Amino acid sequence: MVNNYWFEAENINCLKGNYKVVKNLNLRLKYSENVMILGPNGSGKSSLIELINRNIYPVVGKEVIFKLFNKELINLWELRKRISTVNNEIKERINPDLKVFDFILSGLYGKYCLISNKSISDISRVERFIKEINLVSLSQKKINYLSDGEKQIVLIARALINNPKILILDEPVANLDYKSKFFVIDRINELSKLSTNILCITHDISMITNIFDRIIMLKDREIIADGSQLEIIKSENINKLFDTNIEVIGHKGNWSIVRKFK
Repeated sequence: MVNNYWFEAENINCLKGNYKVVKNLNLRLKYSENVMILGPNGSGKSSLIELINRNIYPVVGKEVIFKLFNKELINLWELRKRISTVNNEIKERINPDLKVFDFILSGLYGKYCLISNKSISDISRVERFIKEINLVSLSQKKINYLSDGEKQIVLIARALINNPKILILDEPVANLDYKSKFFVIDRINELSKLSTNILCITHDISMITNIFDRIIMLKDREIIADGSQLEIIKSENINKLFDTNIEVIGHKGNWSIVRKFK
């Protein structure tokens, strides 16, 4: 029997010290869907990523089920091949003098530096990939000379070079200006045409576009809503999620908010 889920969690709780960072998690994620986890800061989004990446572990119990790629026990090296995560911490590891081409190629070796012993086949692989994702114009630029939006897309490209099953984007437009934000959102939409599925973690509803099949709202470390965009992205749900008073407006597959005043 074929298992359609790459992530399965039932009755999952995780602790850091005595604090429950993942609380009563029941969730399944399909190979075939792009998913957004939407929630305010402190809602438990980062802890969910840590759980997926095996940086924290569930509390053991009789009714607890936790599987990644249909395995209760999975080798971390195997996991790293199947899941790539892009977060803002990676930016601190980048050599600003490295060219984009060399930075993307470094992903094949699990490093963040210039690879001196790169093979001809790896060079060809990166050349084909850069053409496929339309980054040829940036490939010979140094990281230091890229805009913030371009840097973010290059980070994502490096994560995709190994053709992972799942790409986790952790707050991909955080701290970007509007021009950079829209650049990143548009390029993520283009990259979604590749064979990798996307799990996007964000607090920003402007990230929601047509590529996302499913929206999951996370608040106080628990799921409060889960479904399609039309089912979930409603003013009452957003107000409950963020404890605010706004109106959500949808237009051509994008969402924006208007603040309401009493």
